[in-house]
Amino acid sequence: MPQEFGAWSTVRNRFRQWRDAGVFEVLLEGLTAETAKRGEIDLSLVSIDSTTARAHHDMAGMHLGEDVLGALEKAAVEAEKAESKGAASMARGRPT
Repeated sequence: MPQEFGAWSTVRNRFRQWRDAGVFEVLLEGLTAETAKRGEIDLSLVSIDSTTARAHHDMAGMHLGEDVLGALEKAAVEAEKAESKGAASMARGRPT
């Protein structure tokens, strides 16, 4: 642990306090909503591999706001359209 972060026990305690207060969940939801609003979210980069990244059982009930879900669904549809458009162009022999 780098010395500028303080004692490891302080860092651990702070992490647990922030985790229990929901700080990380709020940050993730805020970042997701902001990138979705800007149209900068790329769902092709999302990857979950349960063999290497196991979610804590508390995360099984994660709730997203309707605006975030709507923005994610819209981004997924747009990504699928762009992908199919690119595939159609490649089939005609023209890259996009």
